[in-house]
Amino acid sequence: MAKSAAAIARDAALTPVVAPETPWTPEDSAELYRVESWGDSFFMINEQGHAAVKPFGDDRLAIDFVKLIQELERRAISSPVLIRFQDVLQSRVRMLNEAFGAAIEEANYGNRYNGVYPIKVNQLHEVVEEVLEAGRKYGMGLECGSKGELIACLPHLTEEGMLLVCNGVKDRSMLSLILSAQRLGLNVVPVMEKYSEFESLLALADLQGVSPVLGVRVRLATRGSGRWSESGGARSKFGLSIPELVRLVAELERRGKPDALALLHFHIGSQIIDIQVLKRALKEMTQIYASLHQRGVKVRYIDIGGGLGVSYGAGHARGEAGVNYGLQEYANAVVYAIKEVCDVQEVPTPIIVSESGRAITAHHSVLLVPVLEGHRRGGPDHVALPAEPHAAVEALAKILDNVRNPDREPEELIEAYHDIEEIRIEARTLFSLGYLELGQLATVEELYWSIARDLLGRLRPAEIDPTPAEVLELEEKLTDRYLCDFSVFQSILDHWAIDQSFPIIPIDRLDEKPDRRALLVDLTCDSDGKVSHYISAMEDKTFLPVHSLEGDRPYYLGFFLMGAYQDIMGDTHNLFGRVAEVHVYADADEPDNFWIERIIPGAAIHEMLAQVQYFPNDLNRRMSDIVKRKIDAGIIRPTLGMEILGQYLACFNDTTYCDARPAPVAERAG
Repeated sequence: MAKSAAAIARDAALTPVVAPETPWTPEDSAELYRVESWGDSFFMINEQGHAAVKPFGDDRLAIDFVKLIQELERRAISSPVLIRFQDVLQSRVRMLNEAFGAAIEEANYGNRYNGVYPIKVNQLHEVVEEVLEAGRKYGMGLECGSKGELIACLPHLTEEGMLLVCNGVKDRSMLSLILSAQRLGLNVVPVMEKYSEFESLLALADLQGVSPVLGVRVRLATRGSGRWSESGGARSKFGLSIPELVRLVAELERRGKPDALALLHFHIGSQIIDIQVLKRALKEMTQIYASLHQRGVKVRYIDIGGGLGVSYGAGHARGEAGVNYGLQEYANAVVYAIKEVCDVQEVPTPIIVSESGRAITAHHSVLLVPVLEGHRRGGPDHVALPAEPHAAVEALAKILDNVRNPDREPEELIEAYHDIEEIRIEARTLFSLGYLELGQLATVEELYWSIARDLLGRLRPAEIDPTPAEVLELEEKLTDRYLCDFSVFQSILDHWAIDQSFPIIPIDRLDEKPDRRALLVDLTCDSDGKVSHYISAMEDKTFLPVHSLEGDRPYYLGFFLMGAYQDIMGDTHNLFGRVAEVHVYADADEPDNFWIERIIPGAAIHEMLAQVQYFPNDLNRRMSDIVKRKIDAGIIRPTLGMEILGQYLACFNDTTYCDARPAPVAERAG
């Protein structure tokens, strides 16, 4: 009998409506990985679901990472590989100088901005040259912090008046070289980090019969915030106190050389996260500057140090991954804070110097790392039981059946988790005492992980508030391990050393919803060789959302914001060396919008061995002696011995990283 319209309407109202899952889009991935918060207009996810870079910081042109890695594979360039986007360096230099230019014009500031690049952030020659080339029209200078860096910087002072600020501890040799550079007419300003350094400079200047030009780092009362807060304040590592500054000025006045003091410097941290802290420091330093001017000491520069922040990602639990200002706000804050004090005190405004290294270099380098394999947590859907299962096996099998009953309530599922934990502990105890056979223990483990996986699959959608500790434990236990072809200690040392977070995203399949939770582990035999926290929109930052690996299909992860410090501070744990490096330029007339200017191979094994005093000739001799003894003893034939020796020697030129290509399959005999 046909249903009435009323009956049809009633049945429809009683039938639960399950909305189809909205298809995953590249925009969803961009939100998940917080690309906008750290990409700073340079990185995006395109319509194909691929990560891409916009080298000019606008929409003129984009380079697809998938196409780039395909080109590298075509050229047989091994991974991991560091990609340097030289146009990003140029864009960052331009943006920094234009921001200060705009602020100076708007404020009607009576002087100029003179940026210097602190090479400690990335001393690689090509990086320094690229920065200087981009900054030539802005009068960009350099900053060094050691004798080695001074020697690297001096030959690059090719433009008239180009500023070199010399920070760090300086011995007699370094101070003498600085004075000689000043005699050449170079604009080199040594910053006095302690009073004894000032005394040494004066003594050397007297010996050479010259009048030095110098700067002073001042210990301000204002302290920075976040991880690098101890760079400023009264207890900072370097700098003169106010009484020491007054004493220094008095000595210059006694000598009739008050104008020798050309620069005042402060530094409140490598990553200033709060703009208000910077404003306080600026006003404090400018008051010192104004007081000296009123005293007749005509200081020309205020060097505000480094610290222009880079957002490594919003929402990080430690609260230090983001900054609360943008580039233009930073420039405005500096210019207006200095001008305000100078106007009130009726003194001329100084040349503004900043040492913004992180903000210039961080975005230009991306590390591309292949995933070698994934260790997936969770047992099989079906566990084969032994012919005579142990009581522990039987108990777990029964629990597995109960957990898969759709009528079980969350409270019963949590109780089941407690039960399997207890049974697993008992089984391990029985095995250690010799009362449980190895095969039975293996079945216990398979059942345990199968139940754990099913429990989490049931409990997570229940969205219990607050989240039970058992659910959090299950999530942690069931997070996959993705083995990646890199070394944390070589490529992201700051992650291991100071807990710095770096954005990490897959470069492909970003139009697919990630279906796995992964902890990324590296090649080193160290428990610390892992990435322990991530940038994402997830509340839990201890895992990275990733995709299931698909057979031999490559799966690459991009590690972003690698350009500041990471290139320089790498450690050679397990003798993993520098990765291969590729320098890329954007060009709309080239295929796929880019061309490769330079390829630098990764460190070979023999190079890393030489660093720790193992040399090929000596190793060859020792290995040859071993092979000869085995041949003489009749253990192997001479032909095989020579093949083994040749195989050993051929490895000297290998990269220190894994060859991610699939192993060759031996041909079957016909």
